[in-house]
Amino acid sequence: MRFVLPLIALAALSACGGSTGGNSTAAAPVANVAAPAGQSWVETVAVTPEGGYRIGNPDAPVKLVEYGSRTCPTCGAFGREANEPLIANYVSTGKVSFEFRDFAVHGAPDIAAAVLGRCNGTAAFFPLLEAMYQDQLATLDRIQAIPQAEQARLGSIPPAQAVSGYADAAGYVDFVKQRGVPEAKARQCLADKALLDQVVKITESGGDVVTGTPTFLINGEKAENAVSWAQVEAALKAAGA
Repeated sequence: MRFVLPLIALAALSACGGSTGGNSTAAAPVANVAAPAGQSWVETVAVTPEGGYRIGNPDAPVKLVEYGSRTCPTCGAFGREANEPLIANYVSTGKVSFEFRDFAVHGAPDIAAAVLGRCNGTAAFFPLLEAMYQDQLATLDRIQAIPQAEQARLGSIPPAQAVSGYADAAGYVDFVKQRGVPEAKARQCLADKALLDQVVKITESGGDVVTGTPTFLINGEKAENAVSWAQVEAALKAAGA
């Protein structure tokens, strides 16, 4: 097991936000792409070779990738604002695919949320992600309220155990139970070393690209100065979407 990420520093919960900078020239507009008969792009979800979850046309001419943290307030704000228009206006047309890669910038709490978000298969991934962002402020309050003695204990035990500890302390186990993931299954996922390692690997592999969360890639290029939905939508339009 490869846990090389530090556990969370609770004071850093708000220390997220993508990098800024200039960006690209506009591309020619791309056409809508019809889904195969009897299918819908918004119901087409798959795990990518990089370990992310992608919704939409796998061959979309515009590919949007987000490295995001489920405990990052900036990511949460983006998710709450972007979900509906991104899916309805871009993914559903077949012009844009959206891939989310969990980036565990805050260590064990992020890993716990990411693992449980993957626990119920591909169809449940994006609804759970949206639900976690909708509940994010309450979750952050619960994490901030963890007593210092318990924080110290979680910091002193093996990382895999700390992940399970934060899953309970942040209320994630109860949260997913209410959304179709039985507690026994949730705890099995939290104990799954291969699943835990998947999340850590995504974070490690994104380290050369990600300078803050959220970080967005469009067709493999970093979308500079894009952390809000308005900024990301402008970048998508510049890419032809």
